[in-house]
Parts: sequence; structure tokens; C-alpha cells
Amino acid sequence: MGSQPQFEHPNKAFGWAARDQSGLLSPFNFSRRETNEKDVSLKILFCGICHTDLHMIKNEWGISTYPLVPGHEIVGIVTKVGSKVEKFKVGDKVGVGFMIDSCRSCQNCAENLESYCPRFTATCGAKYRDGTTTYGGYSDSMVVDEHFVVHIPDGLPLEATAPLLCAGITVYSPLRYFGLDKPGMHIGVVGLGGLGHMAVKFAKAFGANVTVISTSPNKEKEARECLGADSFLISRDQDKMQAAVNTLDGIIDTVSAEHPLSPLIGLLKSHGKLVMVGAPAKPLELPVFTLLSGRKIVAGSNIGGMKETQDMLDFAAKHNVKPTIEVIPMDYVNTAMERLLKADVKYRFVIDIGNTLKPSS
Repeated sequence: MGSQPQFEHPNKAFGWAARDQSGLLSPFNFSRRETNEKDVSLKILFCGICHTDLHMIKNEWGISTYPLVPGHEIVGIVTKVGSKVEKFKVGDKVGVGFMIDSCRSCQNCAENLESYCPRFTATCGAKYRDGTTTYGGYSDSMVVDEHFVVHIPDGLPLEATAPLLCAGITVYSPLRYFGLDKPGMHIGVVGLGGLGHMAVKFAKAFGANVTVISTSPNKEKEARECLGADSFLISRDQDKMQAAVNTLDGIIDTVSAEHPLSPLIGLLKSHGKLVMVGAPAKPLELPVFTLLSGRKIVAGSNIGGMKETQDMLDFAAKHNVKPTIEVIPMDYVNTAMERLLKADVKYRFVIDIGNTLKPSS
């Protein structure tokens, strides 16, 4: 086991952790490191719940270690800065996303693509460079190197900013990188959950014509009236899918369950791009013939680098792009996880850490 987490570092911290693969979260005392010269310490006010948290607390990817404090959509206020911190001061509104470290010397890091660094360190459930476990945002405080902290622009409500730090950047980055951010383009979004609803909002803010592709007919009204989608396709309706063949410039696929790619590739125009941002546990079949017949691309994308994450927040503030959220108290988190498993949330849970995380006596 090594040293007990509450004795590893000098600063006491408190949060909720999973202790085993049941994924049940409960109060947990641990510690955070001192604020080193390039570190920013923050009091956490809000933390979003991501589907990745659910995978991690239940060890569904086989990489989890316990106790595990999840949470990587973190918003808070700076309480202390190290002597060499240049970008932040006490009282600043800040965010921390899915990563808290990278090597800073590889080509990806040099090109502001820290999320593709081979030594990328995740915000929770990973090993930091000092050998200690990283604990996430379902907790009262955090200490992070300033390079991995972003400013929250005025005009973005703090609770609504939290999901932008993972769900937001995960769809913003591929829309930008693959050139699917031009006005008048026809963009498809597969799945209408935490990621999908953000993909619709960002694509609309870029001026695109957006088609939601879903297995759930009951989501059509919401997609059109609340999120501004222009079209809605039931993926099981073969006639409608056939009628939409060769109509889309690009598709952002947010679905993490097994699903066929062939019908989606068929919707793309020649040179169209299907970008996967969901992470199905099992490999999907890739129908190569449909790629050849239109010089189409199937690609993948994960979060985004720190510069792009800041750009995304600035864009969201300017264009009033905000996730649709349900704010919950900390002690509701296990119920929220059960509901997330059933896709019973519109569209992202955000934990009110600042007001509802109470230390256990």
C-alpha cells in the first residue's frame, strides 16, 4: 500500500473517493502537496461529472487504483500562488481539466498539444512525477502547476464552466483541427449526451448546419428546440438514413457504446471526416470499402492542449456557449452515477462542492 494518503503531503484535504470496483463513493481524508514555486492552489467550488469518472470508479478500463477521487472538470478560486507563478493571482477564477502534467519537452508539448504527450498525467487516478497518486476534483482543494490551469473569462457562470473543461474541449478541438468550424458546413453529431449536446452548441456557434444522429426518437424535440439542431436522424430509420447519404462534411461521434460505423460513413460527402471522441470498450468494425469510395477519413481526438482549452473558454464566453447542467449536492453523487449510467441527465451533472462538501467529523 505504501504510505497512507493522508500522510503523503503536508496539506490536509477532504473529498469523496471510491474504495473498490463497486464504485461507491464516500468521504475520504487525504493530503495535497505544498504550493511549489510554479504551483497554483485553489479552493474548489464546482466539479462536473464525466462518463470517464464512471468508468474509472468501477475500473472498467482496468487502470484504476484505489482509493480513487474522481473529477476533472474543476472550477475554483485561487487561494495561493508560488513565488514564480506569472499568470495567476489570489482571487482569480480558474479551471483545471483532464490533465495536470506532461513532459514539457517532446514535440507535442512544444506544439501546445500536451494532451498527446506520452507522459501526460491525468488529474485523477494517475501517478504524479513525485510518485504519489493524483486525486481529482470531488474534493475541497487542489494544487496544480500553473501551466495546467486556465483563466475563466467574465461572463461564464462558474458552475456552467465546469463541463467545458472536458466535454467542451473534447468536441471543440476536433471541430477546429479538422476544419469543421466554417459557417455553412453540414455537421453531424452522433449521440446527445454530455459531449453531444456541447458539439451541437459549438457547431452552431461556428455557423454550421447541424444534424443530430440518435437512436432515441424522444430526443428530437429537445435537439431542435433547446439545442438549435437543424435536422434529426434516427440512426435505425434506414429510409431516412439512406435519404441523407453523402450530405455531411463531417461527423463528431460521441458514443461510447458499440455501434456500426458503416451507416455513419455513408452520410459523409466525399473527403468527409468521421471523428471519434467516444471511447467504446471493444473495437469497432471499420468498413474500408466505404472509405475508399469517397476518400473519407475516420479519425480520433481527445481533449485538447492548454492553449486550445483557454481559446475554447474565451470563445464560449464571447458566443455564450454554455452546457445544460443539473447542479447537485455532494451527497447525491452516488445517485447521480446511477442516473448517468441510465443516461438520465440533461446533460451534465455538476457538483456544488463549495456549498455542499462537508468534512466528516
